[in-house]
Amino acid sequence: MKKKLVLVLALLMLVSLFATACGQSTPAPAPAPEPAAEGSEPAAAPEVEFPEMTLRMSVTTSDVGSWYMGGMKMAEIVSERTGGKVNIEVYPNEQLSGGNQGVGIEQVQQGVTDMSFHSTIIYSIMDPKFSVVSMPWIIPNISDMDQAMAGEPGEAIKEIVRSKGIEPLAFGENGYRQLTTNRRAVRTPADMSGMKIRIPGIQMYIDLFQALGADPTAMNFAEVFTALQQGTIDGQENPLPVITTNRLYEVQEYVTLWNYSYDPLVIGINMNKFNSFSPELQQIFREAAAEAAAYQIDLNRQEEAEAIAFLEEQGMEVIELTDAEVAAFRDLMAPVYEKYEPIIGEDLMNLFLNF
Repeated sequence: MKKKLVLVLALLMLVSLFATACGQSTPAPAPAPEPAAEGSEPAAAPEVEFPEMTLRMSVTTSDVGSWYMGGMKMAEIVSERTGGKVNIEVYPNEQLSGGNQGVGIEQVQQGVTDMSFHSTIIYSIMDPKFSVVSMPWIIPNISDMDQAMAGEPGEAIKEIVRSKGIEPLAFGENGYRQLTTNRRAVRTPADMSGMKIRIPGIQMYIDLFQALGADPTAMNFAEVFTALQQGTIDGQENPLPVITTNRLYEVQEYVTLWNYSYDPLVIGINMNKFNSFSPELQQIFREAAAEAAAYQIDLNRQEEAEAIAFLEEQGMEVIELTDAEVAAFRDLMAPVYEKYEPIIGEDLMNLFLNF
């Protein structure tokens, strides 16, 4: 019995010595994680706590337009990605600025309001350099204009926006401006002679239509329908969705498609407000603005595509100019370009002209 006990104790000592020796050896490294399967979701980033805040955004158009819908899309995305902590209230029809678009931009500069969705045409009130995008027939093709706004010309515009104390988050679009008239259809510059055309109250547009032989008339857009109805003016110019939404087909006979002036929009935020955000929140705002702008552009172009058939159904005659016919108008623009090149700057002008 004693012999058996001694044998067991000896075996236990051997096992103990073997285990101790193994414990002193260098531990094996942990196995590398398996690579994520193709198409799998990336690991979730650590959650970031965002402070609760509410921002106000001013939008020029009504709550049925693509501008407002784009603003609401951004508000939705920001709220979702901040867990409901950061909210954007979108105010249509320039409610915050008393109906004055220029004041709407000034309010964002001053921090009275936080954000806006405004046209560069309105920005040109504070700095005529913004007019470069809307110069007559500077880039009359939408695919080329898309590339320009996504490239160096667009970056140049963003830098000018920043110089005004506003951070440009993304570009939307109001689209190319078209012409509607009553007295006669417009196919040649001679057809413009003496026609009273309502234009935005921007000097570049006044100079442009005077060069075409028309009689440009600046007027609040709210007065345009009645002025057309009463014959105070003969026509007006605007993107197609504006023409349909405001029922101008009821008081106009002709629409000329000539893509004479492009009208981009800026989703802008007060720079001091934006700089107060954490890097994570800034990134959310940039991404949300880019997605909202793409959504707004898609809506706008869908409305444009549907507008032509709709206007024809309403009895309007649609005149789509050929490249040669457009060239006849563009050839008359030399005095306008000569006047505005020193105002806008040769380098900035050439960024768009040579794109």
